[in-house]
Amino acid sequence: MRDTIKTIGKLVFIVFLILLLFSYAMFQGGFVSWFLFYGFLPISVYLIGILFYPIKSFRLTRKLSHHVVRAGDKVQVDITLKRSFPFPLYYCICEEIFPESLNKVDNRAEKYQHMEDPSQLLTTRKIKKIVFAGFKRELHLSYQITEIPRGEHQLFAIRFRTGDLFGFVKKEHVFSVFNDLVAYPNEHQLHITERINSFEQGAVTTQSLSLKNTNVASGVREYAPGDKFSWIDWKQTARKNTMMTKEFEQEKSNDIMQVLDGCYHDNLNVLAFEAAIEITLSLMEAIRKQSSQVGFLSIGEKNTFFPLHHDPMKKELIRQHLTQIQPGGDQAFAAKLKEDSKRLATGAVVIVITTNLNDLFKETIQSMKQRTKRIIVCFIQSNKLITEHQRQLIHQLQFQGVIVNVMTEKQLVQNRIGVRVV
Repeated sequence: MRDTIKTIGKLVFIVFLILLLFSYAMFQGGFVSWFLFYGFLPISVYLIGILFYPIKSFRLTRKLSHHVVRAGDKVQVDITLKRSFPFPLYYCICEEIFPESLNKVDNRAEKYQHMEDPSQLLTTRKIKKIVFAGFKRELHLSYQITEIPRGEHQLFAIRFRTGDLFGFVKKEHVFSVFNDLVAYPNEHQLHITERINSFEQGAVTTQSLSLKNTNVASGVREYAPGDKFSWIDWKQTARKNTMMTKEFEQEKSNDIMQVLDGCYHDNLNVLAFEAAIEITLSLMEAIRKQSSQVGFLSIGEKNTFFPLHHDPMKKELIRQHLTQIQPGGDQAFAAKLKEDSKRLATGAVVIVITTNLNDLFKETIQSMKQRTKRIIVCFIQSNKLITEHQRQLIHQLQFQGVIVNVMTEKQLVQNRIGVRVV
């Protein structure tokens, strides 16, 4: 209705100009007045033509160079406009309408330089492309979306504008064009260290988790991706006609469970939360490369649990979950962790990744320590935002035998991040 009123108003304005010039020529007479009238007639015809030209019938398509990327990557976008009737257009402006999820940037490790003030990474993306169409039936435009943040994004609309040279008539239409774009979390190169006490050499570090003893086989199971070739039991494989691998004695008692804090809390640092997701995925990959069994528990608005058993699809499902997750829920992480700690296997190594430390969290970790083999806490926060009380809680946990890795912007901007497990 509003568009119809605008069209009628513009038409009345054009007709008024024609009548005004005609009246001027009739009353004034002479060459100049009639020249103005006849000179404006072609322009008025063009204005009426563009006024009724149906730009809604245009066909717009958007093509992405990649639909699945990593956070921080860039994507080439190609827009194609096709029209059936080649009416002359002086200019065409195509404007991408970006979703709210893309109104921030991710420049990978460099973003952690702003960990104290994550608002510096917020932006308003605007992409406008102008092309002089003329009589062309098909138009092509291209642009790039750079520094894509983690998450699932949907490009849903393109705004198209055109008009005449003088600006008397301007036409606009928003085309619904849907394209999905998925940005997986970034992965860091981790340096996993263990402290080994030796009376001769003192304390040294190693890059192995030392979670498997492959000398004593206790049984066999079906082969799973990631198992070493040397573990295959050829006799059982030939007998059962299925690839079987040896299961070692220590393998059962050295499982690893990762727990991610996905709960919302006051003063949540969104950049620290992004780092927690990236560290979680990186740890998962580092443990997987060492052929250790790893489970995953995400605690937030909805809890997501991936058990310890071997599953070829588990890694991809966890990656998808970490791509979609956003902080939520109205219950404290420590309280929900205490409730869900029953899911954790007794005697497992538990790695808790969080961005918030408080007294309730310390009490929960203390109670969990009694039924787990080892607890490792990865606390991620800007160095200037860590309170004195939180530093005291860190020292208390370390004194009680809990391994606490404090990760600030100083560690996160490095190419290799050290994680202590003993």
